[in-house]
Amino acid sequence: MRTLPHDDYIEAVTVALDTAGLPVEDGRTDDCETRGTYCYLNAVIEVDLQHTSHAEDWPHGLLLIWEWHSGIEAEHGEPDKGPVWQFAELKEDGSNEYPTELPVYGYASPAAVADAARKVISREIGAGHSFNYGRAKWDGGIIGDSWERHAELDAACEAWAAEEAKE
Repeated sequence: MRTLPHDDYIEAVTVALDTAGLPVEDGRTDDCETRGTYCYLNAVIEVDLQHTSHAEDWPHGLLLIWEWHSGIEAEHGEPDKGPVWQFAELKEDGSNEYPTELPVYGYASPAAVADAARKVISREIGAGHSFNYGRAKWDGGIIGDSWERHAELDAACEAWAAEEAKE
């Protein structure tokens, strides 16, 4: 199995979520390709709320998505360079609602991601839609701080992108 730059970061986030009483059903990292032209890093964390007090409001769970884009095709409408967190409600058929920006730093501390997830679950942070480009219904600003190892992670992501560009 290939080690990716964001494996340790996502593991730290899953531990923080579990510690906060938000059980992680599945957490995985990957590197992806869009339309065969550029690559990016991503992670998907599925929070299972079935056995919590939020089971009725979130019967199929919550998806947390982290992506790091190289910015190679930003001028063509692809995402800007850097990391972003998003969330989406899972549906019964396994699909999900339109992803919404999570109001945390791209390299948010694991505790900040857990805090933001709690606010999503309590509906303090509302989901966006495709017509507003996934902007959250939230006016509380950025939640929390950056991960203490964010500079190391950013350098590893940049090195990964440079290596991918050679291929």
